[in-house]
Amino acid sequence: MIASTRDANTLSELGSFGGLYAVPASVSDPVLVASADGVGTKLKIAFRTGRHDTVGQDLVNHCVNDILVQGGRPLFFLDYLACGELEDTVVSSVVSGVAMACRENGCALLGGETAQMPGFYAPGEYDLAGFVVGITPRERLLDGSRVNEGDVLVGIRSTGLHTNGFSLAREIVFGHMGLDVDDRMPGMSGGVGEVLLQVHKSYLHSILPLVEQNRIHALAHITGGGVPGNLPRTLPTGLGAVVRRSSWEVPTLFRVLGEAGEVGEAEMDRVFNMGIGMVVVVSPTDADAVVEDLGVAGERAWILGRVEEGAGVRYEP
Repeated sequence: MIASTRDANTLSELGSFGGLYAVPASVSDPVLVASADGVGTKLKIAFRTGRHDTVGQDLVNHCVNDILVQGGRPLFFLDYLACGELEDTVVSSVVSGVAMACRENGCALLGGETAQMPGFYAPGEYDLAGFVVGITPRERLLDGSRVNEGDVLVGIRSTGLHTNGFSLAREIVFGHMGLDVDDRMPGMSGGVGEVLLQVHKSYLHSILPLVEQNRIHALAHITGGGVPGNLPRTLPTGLGAVVRRSSWEVPTLFRVLGEAGEVGEAEMDRVFNMGIGMVVVVSPTDADAVVEDLGVAGERAWILGRVEEGAGVRYEP
């Protein structure tokens, strides 16, 4: 599985102490972009269902999105899997998901670590983290400097919770609602486990072409903290954002969680992505064309709001 992710720049073999990767000579004035993350308490759903092939995909896609927002294309990935006692079938399943996502994102699974620590983790549980390194020409680096007042926000649909908000979601679903993973999620066609394990989407293939065409001013990956916690990270000092709630329909999953858990609107916005996986900041003159091109690429995208003078995120009807 790991060998299937190798590319022309992969210089090392599996089992070496360090992974070797040649910096592509085709990138002028290259800047390396790196990020590390984990899957978090979504792993509890994997433990409960006994399904372990999706969390590896979550991990890779989350990390890839994180470097994409600065213009980075992934080069290679490293994973870290730690458990109390190694179970070959579980490890194989997790790594299969990591390798699958690496292939889909065009990056090499260069190496990693599988740690066995008896007595440290509960039986049947493990932790999973990952590290990605990507590259971008310096001229295409997205650092917020291109953003202007009046720029348009384009929202792109998420595929569920992605990898954030699971501590609250589990409390609501398994506590308040009294459901288990094999029960049907109210208002939805799938079971609880299936719905909660929906894979965190990678936006690389739909967004990178726009980055390479210099049509994007900034990007925000909507993870922990929701839109209010992530969108301001991409905006320069002195500029804030207006988000129109009427511009999109909040997916059923989030409505069910909010109602069953009696969670207020502001807290829902802070904890969950509310159906928005990525926010793209573009010129007003190009906004409609960007929405159209994202649609052609298979995304559900729409005009979400605008950039204004100020700070933070302000919602309007």
